[in-house]
Amino acid sequence: MSAHHNHDHGHDHGHGHHDDHASHGTLKSYAIGFILSVILTAIPFWLVMGKVIENSSTTAIVILGFAAVQVVVHMIYFLHMNSKVEGGWSMLAMVFTIVVVVIMLAGSIWVMYHLNHNMMPHMMSDPTHEMHMPSNHTMSDMP
Repeated sequence: MSAHHNHDHGHDHGHGHHDDHASHGTLKSYAIGFILSVILTAIPFWLVMGKVIENSSTTAIVILGFAAVQVVVHMIYFLHMNSKVEGGWSMLAMVFTIVVVVIMLAGSIWVMYHLNHNMMPHMMSDPTHEMHMPSNHTMSDMP
């Protein structure tokens, strides 16, 4: 056979060669990430189980805040995402993903709220509304 098939002409074409030199983390960074994750999980658990905040809506907002912080901790300490990795493209992709997810969630909640409001208007105005039978009718009068 000829040597024609083995020519690479000194070009690597980026296969198997990484110039990123990105940090894959140390034991200390993984330990910090783990401790922060445990704390950011334990506090919301305590808030719910101890009924620390009386209003459930406020509790939900606080838990969502802790969840957002925990997502950032995981991205930094475990996924090693920062603006230096891959020339910033992974960070740009993450920002785009977050924007799309927020738009989808906000749109879904908006649509569900308006569907509920338009399909069941009597439930929105009087949450204790029950079906009452007029006093002059009995169950035997019902078809």
